[in-house]
Amino acid sequence: MGRGTLRYVVADLLVAERYVIDQAMIFLRDLLNAQLIGPAVPGHAAPAEDAVIFLDGDKTDPISFRMGAVTTMLINVEQEPILRAANPYQRLGADGTAYRVQPDVRLNMRVLFVARFKQYEQALARLSQIIAFFQSHPVLDRQTTPNMPAGVPQLALELVTLPLNEQNDLWNALRAAFQPSLLYRVRMLVFEDRQEEMTRPVSGPPERRLEHAVGPSV
Repeated sequence: MGRGTLRYVVADLLVAERYVIDQAMIFLRDLLNAQLIGPAVPGHAAPAEDAVIFLDGDKTDPISFRMGAVTTMLINVEQEPILRAANPYQRLGADGTAYRVQPDVRLNMRVLFVARFKQYEQALARLSQIIAFFQSHPVLDRQTTPNMPAGVPQLALELVTLPLNEQNDLWNALRAAFQPSLLYRVRMLVFEDRQEEMTRPVSGPPERRLEHAVGPSV
């Protein structure tokens, strides 16, 4: 394969993956905005600002959280340690043929929600709304949420409680004053090898199907 061909293959793969990490984060932000702001009321102006936002890229050193909003940020990406195929180099295609591929990369995200408001109780109220929503919607998929982004068939959210010393380490790493916040583990994103059509089918019984699942907590 020539260098030019490889460049086009890499470009095609990037398009195929649809940048699932940012799509998952955008989806969660927009979903919470729809829940916290609510639908537009006829005869009333729409809210001027979103309730849930991303960090301003110009205000990350040191981090500055916007007043009057919930800021969501990705603080860690970790590889899923449990869900592994018996033969990670083999995938069953739609036609029933087994193909040789590179192993899937299955990732979990740790997402922080930081509420900063002049009125302390308003920050707590926003966090309570987020907890209530994810408590009633712990798994997001295309049946419950039709506008799931392409390449992200399912997300499961789990509230993470850090010990006080780990919370202190986190806020020291952020170099920011402590704010009311929530930490969620979001599992999982799957990066799949898209080059199986370029390889020869392998013989023998298939040992892996192209499936997405949510594993138990560790």
